[in-house]
Amino acid sequence: MYKFLPILIFNYFIYANEIAFVGIDEQKDGEINISLILDKVAYINSYSQEDPSRLVLEINDAYSKESISEIYNYPIKQIKSNKDDDHTKIVIDLYDDVFWRKPIQEVTDSGILLNLKLNKDKSLEQNARDIIVAIDAGHGGKYPGAVGPNNILEKDVTLLIAKELERTLRDTKGYQPVMIRDGDQTVSLNDRFQIARRYGADIFISIHADGFKLSSVKGASVFIWSEEASSTIARNLSDTKRERILAEIKNLKPTDFDEDYAREQYPEVYEKKIEQSKILGSKILDQLKKDPYTKIHKKNVEYADFRVLKSIDIPSVLVESGFITNPEDAARLKGKPGRRMIARSIFLGINNYFIENPVSGTLINENTDHLKYTIQKGDVLSEIAIRFGVTVESIDEKNKLNNKPIYPGQTLKIYF
Repeated sequence: MYKFLPILIFNYFIYANEIAFVGIDEQKDGEINISLILDKVAYINSYSQEDPSRLVLEINDAYSKESISEIYNYPIKQIKSNKDDDHTKIVIDLYDDVFWRKPIQEVTDSGILLNLKLNKDKSLEQNARDIIVAIDAGHGGKYPGAVGPNNILEKDVTLLIAKELERTLRDTKGYQPVMIRDGDQTVSLNDRFQIARRYGADIFISIHADGFKLSSVKGASVFIWSEEASSTIARNLSDTKRERILAEIKNLKPTDFDEDYAREQYPEVYEKKIEQSKILGSKILDQLKKDPYTKIHKKNVEYADFRVLKSIDIPSVLVESGFITNPEDAARLKGKPGRRMIARSIFLGINNYFIENPVSGTLINENTDHLKYTIQKGDVLSEIAIRFGVTVESIDEKNKLNNKPIYPGQTLKIYF
């Protein structure tokens, strides 16, 4: 049994991740920031508990040379650490419940700065946080993607759909969108899922509008990851990206999280993620089928080898909004109404997924029959109704507006 010890020790020092406590910083607005430093991006499970009230970070494959034990002021009682099997547990004991945000891992010259933010909130009955949705607009920068009639570029279409989805999520209570790219930037395939991990994404949505050699091929599809493609189209889409994928696998940075190694280390976690991805994909596809303007290319969730979907624990889905090499799809995606309907289908699919697969300790769990939307400057009821797939009359009736004007900052309840 001892002859394998050198290999085990060698692997441990390759992948082990040292943690050190940095400090606690309280802002003038009351926001409290707890900081730690890591050697590299980590696989972290973060959650809240009640009785006693606390926040917990389980940092996998990590260790601390010195145990953490810090006393602080309200609402924090104490921050402490302990080693548990293959992970280090950071426990933040609280005097009272708080609104908190999943820890963000920021790349710095000194290592990975891990920040966990929380706010005092007397209105809460338990610790709560937002759902984090990573939105990946396909291609960008030097990678234009597919090209359609009149030089319509995939990278432009995907960004516009992504921004439409971001807007709805941003202004709906309980969701926090994270844009993988918010402009015409070149973002590597590795960086796309690395960014999602650094922001603690609960789900990852990649948006595309691909092309095919036959202009007759059209319609929307939803994909999850698999080594084996489920159709000829899926296989061709996978193959067109394979050369770039093979090049980028070699370009992982020393501070990056190694998803490929982690899939071997945590097979049960990965299998659960694939199951959840299929459920999420099905919810989005169900909504796309209800859109009268969007044709469906495949009626079931498809499988393909798309590297951006290969996170070990984040349910990940790729949405092909259509084929811009097809004249009908290109015309639909060129216009704002067509793109808005795709974004709406994705949003409603996401919301239905979390209603049926709730994440403990999130604001979305508070009300499963309605959402709260904050009106923004320029909003009109007809557009809000379209955005959520409901009628103007239902919004007016449920919120007792009596046809009165709406105003920025006003909160509407959207019932489904």
